[in-house]
Amino acid sequence: MAATALPETGKAVRAMYIGLALTVLAALAPLIDVATVDGLGAHVRSAYPNWPDDLVATDRNAIAGYLAVIGALGIAGWLWSIVGARKHARWVRVVSTIMFSLGASVALLNLSLSGGAYTNVIPPLHSALGALPALAGLAAVVLLWKR
Repeated sequence: MAATALPETGKAVRAMYIGLALTVLAALAPLIDVATVDGLGAHVRSAYPNWPDDLVATDRNAIAGYLAVIGALGIAGWLWSIVGARKHARWVRVVSTIMFSLGASVALLNLSLSGGAYTNVIPPLHSALGALPALAGLAAVVLLWKR
């Protein structure tokens, strides 16, 4: 299949690289948090003050692992979209739109998910960091579809 030139591709690729960088930051933040200040542990402890340390650590690790896996999937999506945009692939608009929809949906879930004693399962800082790549994704999709 012949590649067709997409308008605004250069700007879209720049937006994708920004999204990739923000996703890397969002994926590493919970891991750095656990290794340093343990804000995730404090978040779990504030929701469940009577839990023993091993249960707090298990829940903290589950939240950090979830965020890291979501970040890794986001990184893969960004890389796939960047390769497609740089090659002017015909499928890049559709794939990027789907990736944006998935990323924005996960960001909204992370911002609003509650359960048990949690007001929000994902702490606000990590939810906000996870939502930032969706803004870059919106910019990339708009630029890819711009005529």
